[in-house]
Amino acid sequence: MTGPQTRVTSSHWGAFRVTTEGDRITGVSAFENDPDPSPISKVLPAAVHHRRRVARPSVRRGWLEHGPGAAGLRSAGRGDDEFVELPWDEALDLAAEEIDRVRREHGNEAIFGGSYGWASAGRFHHALGQVHRFLNCAGGYVASVASYSTAAAQAIIPHVFGMPFLKLTWGVQNPWPMIADNTRMLVMFGGINPKNSQVSMGGVTHHETRPWFETFAARGIRRVNIAPQRTDAPEGCEWLPVIPGSDTALMLGIAHVLETEGLADRDFLERCTTGYPRFRDYLLGETDGVGKSPEWAASLCGVDAATIRALARDMASQRTLITVAWSLQRGERGEQPYWMAAVLAAMLGQVGLPGGGIGYGYGAIGGVGVQVQRVDGLTLPQGDNPVKTIIPVARIADMLLNPGAEYDFNGSHLTYPDIRLVYWCGGNPFHHHQDLNRLHHAWQRPETVIVHEPWWTATARRADIVFPATTPWEREDIARAQGDSYLFHMSKLIPPVGEARDDYEIFRELARRLGIDGKFSLGRSSAEWQEVLYREFQEENKKRGIDIPDLDELRSSNWVDLPVRGAGTPEAPFAAFRADPDAAPLATPSGRIEIHSETIAGFGYDDCPGHPTWTPPLEWRGAAGRYPLHLVSPQPGDKLHSQLECAIADIPGERPATVVIHPQDARSRGIGDGKLVRLYNARGACRARARVSRDVMEGVVALPTGAWFDPDAEGVDTQGNPNVLTRDTGTSRIGQGSSAHSCLVDVMPDPTDG
Repeated sequence: MTGPQTRVTSSHWGAFRVTTEGDRITGVSAFENDPDPSPISKVLPAAVHHRRRVARPSVRRGWLEHGPGAAGLRSAGRGDDEFVELPWDEALDLAAEEIDRVRREHGNEAIFGGSYGWASAGRFHHALGQVHRFLNCAGGYVASVASYSTAAAQAIIPHVFGMPFLKLTWGVQNPWPMIADNTRMLVMFGGINPKNSQVSMGGVTHHETRPWFETFAARGIRRVNIAPQRTDAPEGCEWLPVIPGSDTALMLGIAHVLETEGLADRDFLERCTTGYPRFRDYLLGETDGVGKSPEWAASLCGVDAATIRALARDMASQRTLITVAWSLQRGERGEQPYWMAAVLAAMLGQVGLPGGGIGYGYGAIGGVGVQVQRVDGLTLPQGDNPVKTIIPVARIADMLLNPGAEYDFNGSHLTYPDIRLVYWCGGNPFHHHQDLNRLHHAWQRPETVIVHEPWWTATARRADIVFPATTPWEREDIARAQGDSYLFHMSKLIPPVGEARDDYEIFRELARRLGIDGKFSLGRSSAEWQEVLYREFQEENKKRGIDIPDLDELRSSNWVDLPVRGAGTPEAPFAAFRADPDAAPLATPSGRIEIHSETIAGFGYDDCPGHPTWTPPLEWRGAAGRYPLHLVSPQPGDKLHSQLECAIADIPGERPATVVIHPQDARSRGIGDGKLVRLYNARGACRARARVSRDVMEGVVALPTGAWFDPDAEGVDTQGNPNVLTRDTGTSRIGQGSSAHSCLVDVMPDPTDG
């Protein structure tokens, strides 16, 4: 009998060692090359072998007995019905027949292809690429664009800096060593949280955020955390509590000081920006009669005017880097703080200087700030989508509820399609979408929902056909992450649990039934695809001077640290532009940083005019009435999104999730530390366990995302998912992103807590 075996594998939260015995994962341990390894993997053995794994292909009884559409919801709706297990061939036949029916009767624009890309760090078994390739081969699908994390930023940044937001994030920002060597003051709007930087697309092997902050402290860099929670930045940072949703007002107050005290860099503004005079008129109140003074800002953001003045003067007196967390743009008018931070950096005049200027997303994800030469490739071709209809990613419920309705998006006037079939592979929208009760209602509208899923998540429970999918540890793959120097061969560590199959094999069987297998698979097995993609990856990077080992060598060594970390001496972001904006212009209409955008002004959007402005969100603490507490819903620290949650929920005391509440707010409501509470507003309610702490500012409560949506008979979510409370509305007509952080609630002792 073979004894225990240990191999290194990778994940979106980094590399770790996995011990197996027979067909079971029995243990995990840290990867020795990681200076600050993530603890997320500790529950992996329990999660992979959990009782909530989808064991066999399953079909919702109502759909099976009555067929798709309204008839299929006759006995019970999605989420309330039971499932019938079927043999693979029968389930595949049903799915293929339904895909073909919808194509014939309604066209491919009636198919929505959902995925969120985080299912596997492995490059070939990337669920998003798999489902999109399959649907493209089948005639196309309605796609979503952008992400819940960065939709507003992805809309606004190209107008301001003339480049895609993700390109700026990964390639045009100060790396950690440059910050350590040059920055004297780090001003963090929304903080920089090592908890969030545990994860990155494709993995982050060398977790650096916390160690770099130790270096910053040792070098005397001043670190200011402007956020509603002390824990939004590492220990030892100054904490400046700010009311959620008011960051733009605070930035305007700082800008007012720079302008009125002669601290703004006039030369930089004249050479490298456009539209500052029009913005200045707004800043000084000449257009609306309201000067954006520190006193004005203090009444909105909760930071006193003297502190705002001192902060502005300090920022102007030394090399300052302004950073903005992704969380700031996940609120109503979330485009504004991103745009206003760019304006503030331009006024300081340090854009293009080492360690100065502006940075977005440090700490939001692990690879940001890492000095590493990019290694591209290993991507499954998705092909071309014949259907050109798209929706913003956070507008799923709007689409399902309002077929044919018109809406605006980043200068375009669009129409929601009439979706009859939802095909979801990789992701759990009943975790990350807003107003889950509304989404549950919208989810009843399609005629059929097909899902690939290893576990019975809330999304799987609301499907009609569920195919059991393998986890990354039940198949072979190759992991390569953006912003990381490591390359991994991910061995198949255990056989598939139950009757689970790889997404590729499921799609190949469906493709065969639809007569498109030759187009989808090109006659290749999963192993053959990986050989082809790896060979192309190797050859392409050889041209760039990066030596990639043969695949057999990688299999044998398990992993390799490529010689790309710290490669070269990077130029400061925007240095060439700063030196000569005419010779190295930005790709904006003016070639400059657009403080006022004629393009945006031409859209005519009242919620996003031609320059940054502050307008109070519909829900924020300054408008508190029936629901006086502002809810923020940060990323969890114990998992990636909602992954592995089934095992975490089994740990005593871990569920419902923990909400952090200030002592004064707890005292006035009769809430004790560790007690069960109920958070509620007009949209819904959920249970949580209170942690009374001064780490959150008064008037704000913090409940992390990640709990699996599980309402009881009264409709109260029992696990602590904040998205039963959040508002499902777009950030603005330009970005149409998630407004999760614009949310008011109240909290009371839970009646079930005896």
